[in-house]
Amino acid sequence: MPHTLLVAGAAGFIGANFAHHMVALGHQVVSLDKLTYAGNLENLASLTGHDRHRFQEGSINDSALLRDLLHRHRPDHVVNFAAESHVDRSIDGPAAFIDTNIAGLFTLLECVRDYCDALPDSGRAAFRFLQVSTDEVYGSIADGAFTEDSPFRPNSPYAASKAAGDGLVRSYNRTYGVPTLISNCSNNYGPYQFPEKLIPLMISKALAGQPLPVYGDGANERDWLFVGDHCTALEALLRGGEPGETYNVGSGESISNIALVERLCDLLTDIRPPAKGAYRDLIAFVEDRPGHDRRYAIDHSRISGALGWRPDTSLDDGLRLTVEWYLANERWLDNIRTGRYAGERLGHGRNAAG
Repeated sequence: MPHTLLVAGAAGFIGANFAHHMVALGHQVVSLDKLTYAGNLENLASLTGHDRHRFQEGSINDSALLRDLLHRHRPDHVVNFAAESHVDRSIDGPAAFIDTNIAGLFTLLECVRDYCDALPDSGRAAFRFLQVSTDEVYGSIADGAFTEDSPFRPNSPYAASKAAGDGLVRSYNRTYGVPTLISNCSNNYGPYQFPEKLIPLMISKALAGQPLPVYGDGANERDWLFVGDHCTALEALLRGGEPGETYNVGSGESISNIALVERLCDLLTDIRPPAKGAYRDLIAFVEDRPGHDRRYAIDHSRISGALGWRPDTSLDDGLRLTVEWYLANERWLDNIRTGRYAGERLGHGRNAAG
């Protein structure tokens, strides 16, 4: 049965992929985005004029706009991707992270609470508010994998703001009965990712023949989740997730930063050999960033056991798909490099891998 979804942060990386995914499945999607530096309308360009998609520029801090959108579109679900999400930027300027990831989320939750209170019992029972969060709330883990019961130990202002947001969402379920879900995902990668993040940054710099900066010794380890698999997980949560629950979403495939960068170099060599030299020769180790988590690993057995979800894309396949997408969409990359997409140039703050 088709649903109507209000998707906040839909012009960003994961939000745009999710909007495309849900429209393709026949759902109505109302996309909301403030269009900050990482919000890119080009990510939604192929949905322009689609009869199942509407775009609204705006912020989750704007309660009047949120109430109007909820009243006019009567969504069956609200999915929140809206967030400041780059760790390095949170170190350089944490205020924006508090404003969006905590204060903005509070405003959104208040509007959703009032909306839910006005729904008939059947509508409230079917409604879901899905908060898309991160494994970084758990901090670093020396061995094993994070479960949904792992304690929060955030090590950056970004992670702390997301942990606070998760607490708010949980409290609105326990205190007010809002039917909420929380997903904590591992590192995503794939099409439309803003090239300040590790994988698109390395691809962009390698193509330009620039140094590939890797933090510290490069041994920091991450679980990498292809964004298409993340979208199917979120869809599964909306269909069958238990209100009030948290679900970890990961691939189960971990790799060190340096091994990942080397694999990207080899893929680029295979698909588009450099005119001279070797992509691996561009790797340059740089000073580590403050509070850099050493290792993440996600146990996704709860969502797999309860809903039958599992990742379908191996790391090898996902990296190849990602590299091929960026090579086929160099104009998209160039618009970000030059700032044409939003009037701001790439290169703010730290831009090393990790």
